[in-house]
Amino acid sequence: MAQHDADRVADWNDQSGERWVTHQARLDAGLAVFGEAAIEAAAPATGERVLDIGCGAGASTLALAARVGAGGQVLGVDISEPLIALARALAPKDTPALFRVADAGRAELPEGAFDILFSRFGVMFFADPTGAFAHMRRALKPGGRVAFVCWRGTAENDWVRLPMDAIRGIVPMAPPDPEAPGPFSFGDRGRVTRILTAAGFTEIAIAPFDASIPFGEGATRDAAIDDAVKMTFEVGPLSRALADQPDDIRARASAAVRAAFAGRAGERSVMIGSATWIVTARNPAS
Repeated sequence: MAQHDADRVADWNDQSGERWVTHQARLDAGLAVFGEAAIEAAAPATGERVLDIGCGAGASTLALAARVGAGGQVLGVDISEPLIALARALAPKDTPALFRVADAGRAELPEGAFDILFSRFGVMFFADPTGAFAHMRRALKPGGRVAFVCWRGTAENDWVRLPMDAIRGIVPMAPPDPEAPGPFSFGDRGRVTRILTAAGFTEIAIAPFDASIPFGEGATRDAAIDDAVKMTFEVGPLSRALADQPDDIRARASAAVRAAFAGRAGERSVMIGSATWIVTARNPAS
């Protein structure tokens, strides 16, 4: 296993996974609108079989299961044992959803078993995305389809742009590699097309989908802003940028981030703009 993949697995079975478990209900609620848009693009039908890649705590897996019904099946896979454990705990007993701790980009998958490869923000972390998609394509039936939602660039996503811009003069940071595995590595539409084409997919379509979502919530405006700051310190790139910083730097960063969020709209929440791609493709029929 490449070092990046080993580090990614370790992180999602430690700090990142535990943070997602802690904030699961809120994070899934905020991301629901994007998952719903991707599911509509996938158009799952009764009786179909779906592979949900990077399923997290299973919100998208269960939504897909409701669409395919008892005659279908959805397999949710994720590298995070804490999140898969939570997904199993949250799943109703009669759901046609199954969960497995696995890296979909390299795990053994049944050949030609699935009608749909689906993901809600789970495909941007592969060290070798072309190889991962080629591997997953073998699990897709001839003529089967792909549908996923991924983030566009950082400049278009307030949940990372606002806090990272706010701390730019406080914490020294090297400019990120836009193609390095991470939340925004699929921000370039052309790169996504190249990856899927090289992996053997056809009929690739990539459409923008934007939404404004609540990031911080509270009984008052001030409480909502405080909550947004707390969330961004615990989940996402800011938490990693400040991980080893002394208390005085963290305090300055907190004040700067709070001022940035205070400029956003909302009364009992902080509304932030979020920008994604809805991507669809097809496995050639022969």
